[in-house]
Amino acid sequence: MKYRIALALALISLSTASQAVSLCQEKEQDIQKEITYAQKHNNQSRIDGLNKALKEVRANCTDSKLRADHQKKIAGQKEEIAERKQDLQEAKQKGDADKVTKREHKLQEAQNELKALEARDY
Repeated sequence: MKYRIALALALISLSTASQAVSLCQEKEQDIQKEITYAQKHNNQSRIDGLNKALKEVRANCTDSKLRADHQKKIAGQKEEIAERKQDLQEAKQKGDADKVTKREHKLQEAQNELKALEARDY
């Protein structure tokens, strides 16, 4: 979960630096950077996977599809938050302080991830 948040924040900072570039071009650049990083660390399986992803982006990417996918991610994250709130409410009703603390933490993580997704400009 922390990795996804860090990745989302990294993508947000990259997007603000390259506003003139299309979303698909930006995605290509991100994958290229990951390939470079994997090459530096001699991670061939990662390189192979990223090259496959790069081919897929080049063949099928459209800005409108990326926007739609992003909106689906936001909707999914909102559903997760609703579930986390329900879990928290149940833990509070049972009076289990340890579970309440854990559920509050998970809810906060989900909310932070939603904020990162919403901050991403599509």
